[in-house]
Amino acid sequence: MRVIFLIDMQSFYASIEKTRYPEQRDKPLVVSGDPARRSGVILAACPIAKSYGIQNAERLWEAEQKCKNLLIVRPRMQDYVEASIQITEILKQYTDLVEPFSIDEQFLDITGSQRLFGTPHQIAQKIQKHIWDHMRVRARIGIGENKVLAKMACDLFAKKNKDGIYWLKQDQLEQTLWPLPIEKLYGIGRQRLKHFRNMGIRTIGQFAHTPLEHFKKKWGIPGHVLWMTAHGIDYSPVTTRSHDGQKAIGHGMTLPRDYDNLTDIRVVLLELCEEVCRRARSKGVQGETVSLSISGASYELPQGFHRQLKIEQATNITLELFHAACQLLERFWQNYPIRRLAVSLSSLSSDQEIQLSLFEQNRDRLLKIGYTMDKINNRYGKTTLMRATSFLSASQAKDRAAKIGGHYR
Repeated sequence: MRVIFLIDMQSFYASIEKTRYPEQRDKPLVVSGDPARRSGVILAACPIAKSYGIQNAERLWEAEQKCKNLLIVRPRMQDYVEASIQITEILKQYTDLVEPFSIDEQFLDITGSQRLFGTPHQIAQKIQKHIWDHMRVRARIGIGENKVLAKMACDLFAKKNKDGIYWLKQDQLEQTLWPLPIEKLYGIGRQRLKHFRNMGIRTIGQFAHTPLEHFKKKWGIPGHVLWMTAHGIDYSPVTTRSHDGQKAIGHGMTLPRDYDNLTDIRVVLLELCEEVCRRARSKGVQGETVSLSISGASYELPQGFHRQLKIEQATNITLELFHAACQLLERFWQNYPIRRLAVSLSSLSSDQEIQLSLFEQNRDRLLKIGYTMDKINNRYGKTTLMRATSFLSASQAKDRAAKIGGHYR
């Protein structure tokens, strides 16, 4: 039987900041973005702040109303990335099968490590102590026979245990997992939850006891996967190559103000296309399906769309992606103010497979220009070579270049 860990860092960003402000160890602290740029939400709250009812993703002004002496620090994403890498190096001392799941979560397969380090519970305790001693970050650990059991063990049980460790065993799901509300099942979103409630399904156990064919017919493969999750079934291994088979490359951003002018929107759209193609070129791939997503500025009257277009030949040339994205924008955008847009490229293939054309003499040159720009910007900085439109007031290129994951370094 395999033994899989899902290791989650408690209040990761806030814990890193607490090490920076040791004098604030006993005070409520939150990590929050900049309210002036629509990022004034709580990214992480320390346990003390959570005791006031403050939650992640809550708006900053709401959190300040709950706690008057709240210490607010801006995110330092570069520090968090480096800390995550250090934690990965610690985990590699216990097994070579370490798979990052997010910046603060990692899967481990410790099946072959037990003779060297002890029982799964002993290994979990050693890892917790190791991370605390070196990083001053508390780790919660879910244990299971596969990744989905380990994930649910951590999210649903380990976080509530005093020692932060829980082993969710498949032969005990009837007593542990199945009595829980259906919304606690990993993979259930808001829309899916509405369907379950309409069907009268309130618990994970009720879902698990419903015949699989019903959900395969209703939702296809996603329904099958959810049913397997309810039964604790997951065949995916812990692998160090989980991101090698990427199916799409995308980039999006929330705008600092409402954009309602087509010229301004096209400026940002071109910059997004530049970033998507840069990422595609860095992976040696090109794509032939272009997707554009737009979200309107109004929360009271939701507007927006997600549409895609298949182009004639696969590309990672910025202007070709941009022209396709503009077609979608002009066809589906109805002149309402927008607050977020995103572009992605899918149906990926190797960029070594290029369709030659008798009628396009400059395409090979355009490909080479893209790779040359990447080489210069990678060496001297992302803003070394920029398009002229990035000097317009609508541009976000310089601001985004100073960030990681949408937040300042």
